[in-house]
Amino acid sequence: MVELKEGERCDVFCFDQDKVERLRDQIPDVSELVRFFKAVADETRAKIISILSKEEVCVCDLAALLGTTVSNVSHHLRILRSARVVRSRRKGKQVYYSLDDEHVMTIIREGLDHVAHR
Repeated sequence: MVELKEGERCDVFCFDQDKVERLRDQIPDVSELVRFFKAVADETRAKIISILSKEEVCVCDLAALLGTTVSNVSHHLRILRSARVVRSRRKGKQVYYSLDDEHVMTIIREGLDHVAHR
């Protein structure tokens, strides 16, 4: 946990009752947002998203690209799919994955820009 430095925290505990009551009603339901970020907060899944941002890829190709097993990739894809990050398409005996929509890559690009910014 990051400790706040002197000057970054209040010296006394008091709060503005009116502000707290006004803002309390403006807190949105963030449960789906949290689920999304939990799904993408894994290095392997972030790599999968990066690959899928370029083109649709089948599970076997993803496994080869990541140097892992089809089972492992399928596990990660299941998590990403349940969070509506990716979608699948069956073609014969193969299943191809792509990003669910352009919003996903926009969020990832913004995150990458943020961590690169110093």
